[in-house]
Amino acid sequence: MHVPDGFINAPVSAVTGVVAAGAIAVSLKGARRELDEKTAPLAGLVAAFIFAVQMLNFPVAAGTSGHLLGGALAAILVGPYTGVLCVSVVLLMQGILFADGGLTALGVNITDMAIVTTVVAYAVFRGLVKVLPRGRRSITAAAFVSALLSVPAAAVAFTLLYAVGGTTDVSIDKVATAMVGVHILIGLGEAAITALTVGAVIAVRPDLVYGARGLTQQLKLRVNGELVDAPTATPAAVAARTSHRKVWITGLVASLILAGFVSFYASASPDGLEKVAEDQGIAEAAKEHSAADSPLADYGVKDVSNARISGGLAGVIGVGATVVAGTGVFWAVRRRRTADAPEVSRSQVA
Repeated sequence: MHVPDGFINAPVSAVTGVVAAGAIAVSLKGARRELDEKTAPLAGLVAAFIFAVQMLNFPVAAGTSGHLLGGALAAILVGPYTGVLCVSVVLLMQGILFADGGLTALGVNITDMAIVTTVVAYAVFRGLVKVLPRGRRSITAAAFVSALLSVPAAAVAFTLLYAVGGTTDVSIDKVATAMVGVHILIGLGEAAITALTVGAVIAVRPDLVYGARGLTQQLKLRVNGELVDAPTATPAAVAARTSHRKVWITGLVASLILAGFVSFYASASPDGLEKVAEDQGIAEAAKEHSAADSPLADYGVKDVSNARISGGLAGVIGVGATVVAGTGVFWAVRRRRTADAPEVSRSQVA
């Protein structure tokens, strides 16, 4: 759903740029509360994983494909504020390095793909876990539903932006019907990927899943005829089963394999927005990307003639750049939280 330059006019693009900048500023502040010694490195990995999986377009209908947006996945794994930052880092890397998503449309893309998906998904997720029985299956089910709904929500958001600032004379009713229809199908893929990933992390390290904190069912033991709370596993005991470092390495290797090898077999069909733009005559308004001559444009390494090797190298470079950029941002936020802690303590004492 990456919006290219030219689809949305300059005034609306500028407004969404301001909205995106404001949301990122709020998210940087909010992420200080979410990030700790466990989630700070995991957040960079989540960004890299989203980048990798976004390269895996899957077919959803005749001549149309879809890919992960990632807002729901990021929000559930590392928190909604950190989730906005994760997807924003991915979009920034894609726009600058790979000419994917216009640079003047960066505000549009962050607003649509990072803010809307994360806010909608996490709101739905929190609402579901409050009414569902506590447990891992409920968390996975809530992840599925929230991810499913986040994709058509992003489609609706794009339609509204296009209704205000679209650069072609196309019926908004047609755009809305086409966008929502195809993105409901894409949402099913998003939901499956999100639920499988969240379920996999919960299975080995439930303490690393932000959305699962405090949601596990307290076990009861009968002692002398009375039910009492069973002792809970300590963080050290949980970590002993699968170390944090092992989870991180496994996730990074999986991301590299997906981007460097599996991406070659992704669907070549246009994604939902591209297909709608072609069918409705919006595509003619697209402008050439200012980074079209980038050595990594279109997810290939310039001057490498073998398509498999070119795409694989580009994917590996993208994962590496995203994990470095993301980890750097989140460690900086984490360090700021640590630096602020003594000041808070002193003010409380005073």
